[in-house]
Amino acid sequence: MGEVTALLQAAGAGDRQAADCAFAMVYDELQRLARRQLQGSSSGPSATSLVHEVYLRLARSDGVQTTDRQHFFAVAARAMRQLLIDHARERCAAKRGGGQSDQTLDGIAESLGEAGAAERLIALDQSLERLEAFDPSLVSLVDMRFFAGLELEEIAALTGRSERTLKRDWRKARAVLHAAMG
Repeated sequence: MGEVTALLQAAGAGDRQAADCAFAMVYDELQRLARRQLQGSSSGPSATSLVHEVYLRLARSDGVQTTDRQHFFAVAARAMRQLLIDHARERCAAKRGGGQSDQTLDGIAESLGEAGAAERLIALDQSLERLEAFDPSLVSLVDMRFFAGLELEEIAALTGRSERTLKRDWRKARAVLHAAMG
């Protein structure tokens, strides 16, 4: 069992110091993921503030207990997704309206800082909510790949699934989301 997993299990048992140590151990990795996710974005949170907001959200959640490194990154990816969607909704609140265009999943990632990206991000979130009823594992993959910025090989190491299976699921998720958003 890894050191992070041991600390997360101790944190699940109520050891607050273990939770802080576990977060400190993965902080640099979360920073790297947040920077990759926010690359090219001129508006919205900074990588540091995104990581800190994720920490605060996870620390406040009494019911969220992560049992191992994989589960922690899955929960952190979901929290990043929720925070980015919240920021996108805030940006859109003052400027409701048209000007939306069709966009692929990869195109959204490249254009997070551009005008209209917030609307596309919200549409993606709504599509993910519908997809979750159909296949939650695809949504988890999108969370880790798109919102946490993990590569397929990293996800394979975290989940224990083969990279080939993940590639197939990634293609499937993109196709389903593209159809739902188009």
